[in-house]
Amino acid sequence: MTLRRRGIARLAREGWDGGRSVWESEAEGRVLTVDEIVVREGPAPERIAAVLRLDAGEPVCVRSRRYVLDGKPVLLATSYLPGALVAGSPVTWPDPGPGGIYARLADLGHAPARFREEVRARMPSQEEAGRLGLGSGVPVVLVCRTAYTAQARAVEVNEMVLDSAAYILEYGFEA
Repeated sequence: MTLRRRGIARLAREGWDGGRSVWESEAEGRVLTVDEIVVREGPAPERIAAVLRLDAGEPVCVRSRRYVLDGKPVLLATSYLPGALVAGSPVTWPDPGPGGIYARLADLGHAPARFREEVRARMPSQEEAGRLGLGSGVPVVLVCRTAYTAQARAVEVNEMVLDSAAYILEYGFEA
């Protein structure tokens, strides 16, 4: 039941620009669904405000999701986007439409042109273990991705918690 997460190729613009979600590339024909989604506006946590260059407490759109593969939860993801940038747009809807939020950011004139990811591992919190259905002793992988426009503006911070047993992280790049 492993998912091969191709860290670089999965974010290529031709995918989301062509109406494909980033997550579709991972499923490889299997059933990958979002069974929980909460979209809300709230104050930017300090760490997020710093990355998005917002004042602490400035509003952000928060998109929290749980992804399930073949009936098993495998990923928790929480995206933070500048509230003023996405207010009233489909980014604030549970289903932002074909291509997901990156296509909608492009519609708003703020297409992601570059991404940065940080990867760490740790033991899950009790809440994370429960939501992912993890047994004791199963670690999680944390991926924090920031999307930047061509003008180097950070437009999204996505904090992901992956079931370590469900993923292979693959990175291919030129020498």
